[in-house]
Amino acid sequence: PPGGSVEHRNDPSVEISPHADAIADMEDERYCFIVEWLDPHSGLTMRYQMLYGPADCSVEMYDIKNRRPFLKKTRIPTVTMDTLHMGAVVTVYSRQLKIVEYGDAHTENAFSLARQSTLCVVKPGAVHLAGKVINAAQRSGFAVARVKMASLSRDDAADLIRSSSSSSSSDPSGVAAELATGPSVGVALVGDNAVDSFKRLVETELVPALGDCVWCADSAADADAKTSAYFAKPASSRLSNTSLAIVKPSAMANLGLVMDAVCDAGFAMTGAASFTLDRVDAVEFLEVYKGVVPEFAAMVDELTSGAFVAMEVARSEDGGSGGENGVVEALREACGPADPEIARVLRPQSVRAKFGFDKVRNAVHCTDLPEDGELETHYFFKILQA
Repeated sequence: PPGGSVEHRNDPSVEISPHADAIADMEDERYCFIVEWLDPHSGLTMRYQMLYGPADCSVEMYDIKNRRPFLKKTRIPTVTMDTLHMGAVVTVYSRQLKIVEYGDAHTENAFSLARQSTLCVVKPGAVHLAGKVINAAQRSGFAVARVKMASLSRDDAADLIRSSSSSSSSDPSGVAAELATGPSVGVALVGDNAVDSFKRLVETELVPALGDCVWCADSAADADAKTSAYFAKPASSRLSNTSLAIVKPSAMANLGLVMDAVCDAGFAMTGAASFTLDRVDAVEFLEVYKGVVPEFAAMVDELTSGAFVAMEVARSEDGGSGGENGVVEALREACGPADPEIARVLRPQSVRAKFGFDKVRNAVHCTDLPEDGELETHYFFKILQA
């Protein structure tokens, strides 16, 4: 096409687009990362060089140990610029690959500031606002790297808010005490100049709209260490008279909106964590659907296509008492029919009606049967946490 192909750029008979050079540069661009994959059979950690082409979302991989190509250039639509940052886990053909190093100076220079990380902690008294906070971050261009609901001790909270440039343990504003009053929601965010950009978002949008509901990392020097410290804590959960909602990989771009929709439907979040599943674990979790629904294989593909967030929820009105309250049935009704097209007709205000695409990419998985509520929450918040 005129102006869109590199070989036409010096041909005077072809009309050149004013953006041709930029397009060509993007087509030629490649970023290099070192990734690791834990082989579940051998228990060995394999290291690969991964080349990424942003123009076509292509991935190439080279086996470092055996010095041979591992994957020829292949388009992987789920691997995008937003998913690439230090410590991220990307999924390539059901393999969860963790980015552990930049592969060259060009990639490090391009990503060190543009893909900077920061930590946001939604305070215990504002957990019900976590969806709104995440949605504001996503609308402002941040990518959500990880989410976890965790409880901090007073010492943990004091360490979290202490600046690396200060040895003082004083807490004149009472932030540490506030963070230690109950479970909070930690959100690892990635974006351009993330630390300063998110601080501005807090000051200009979150505080005026939602009040003093979050604490965030104050400096780039501290952000990575504080994020690691928070996410090292075990995920909070109740594991009794609760149900499970999974924001599927294909709906993660709307994570904040989906979480908010679930809470607005009358549910309190009692646990939350990000996960990536390999095919074995996904098949195990979805086994009840095998031979029952024709989309089973596609459901496994969806759940292994990238990171997702699992939420443990209880009915808001139970006040944390844990009594029998039909939470599984209520959540299933709030999520709506599995087919979003049917949901838009029968339950137009349901989560799947608003955010689903088709029967597989239908925004959320929710527990179907009352007797499975504890089984599914235990699977994610106890078995996979072990």
